[in-house]
Amino acid sequence: MLSVSSSGAVISYEIHGAIGAAALIFLNSIGSTRAMWDRQRRAFAGTYRVIQYDARGHGQSSVPPGPYTIAQLAGDALAILDAEHIAEAHVCGLSLGGITALSLAVHAPRRVRSLVMANTGARIGSVEFWDTRMALVRERGMAAVADVAIPNWFTPGFREREPDTVQQFRAAIESTSVEGYLGCSAAMRDEDLRDSLSAVRCPVLAIAGAVDRSTPPELLHFVHERLPDSRLVTLEAAHISNVEQEAAFNNALSTFIAA
Repeated sequence: MLSVSSSGAVISYEIHGAIGAAALIFLNSIGSTRAMWDRQRRAFAGTYRVIQYDARGHGQSSVPPGPYTIAQLAGDALAILDAEHIAEAHVCGLSLGGITALSLAVHAPRRVRSLVMANTGARIGSVEFWDTRMALVRERGMAAVADVAIPNWFTPGFREREPDTVQQFRAAIESTSVEGYLGCSAAMRDEDLRDSLSAVRCPVLAIAGAVDRSTPPELLHFVHERLPDSRLVTLEAAHISNVEQEAAFNNALSTFIAA
């Protein structure tokens, strides 16, 4: 277990794979932990130096007072790369992690070897959506968030096939600090990177879920249309596509970063 200080937070992370291998860092969604990427770690740690970490306010990272910003969250990823003396990395994020990864590519382009944006967008939700979600958290707590989120995160078929996996994600939501969830909600509410896409210089892979209601495929179609050299893959999944369509996700990711 490793940690690094970053802008008032202590970020908890772990690394797997050989020193000297190309770095591949994974950024988690709001309401989850770095464990959401365990299936990718098992697939990629034999070839890459895989970094998993908990976003501030989540998992084993600290919960500084909010609100947070996407720039702060991107700075947390940079702090890990700096601590490990990694000049550049393949960066893969989902949902909150995806827009954070995009911010990293926009504002620290020399540190991003390639960018994978999964189930995310350059703008996620609306001010009204996030204000309503934050009110729900304050009034009813994280169990109410889990009740809303889980049907959007996984299709009914997957929930039937892998109930234990779904329960693990529900438990992660319910154990997320209210302050941490509110801080990251504010970060997504206040960020809009649609006009910054032209600043992206690295190769980009967009992975959408065909039935993702949290971040509909249209959000990544928008990104793909404005980045002519990007690749777009749509999987038969809801929001947590890296778990629901593990093999297809890993294949798309492997093919992209190997190129």
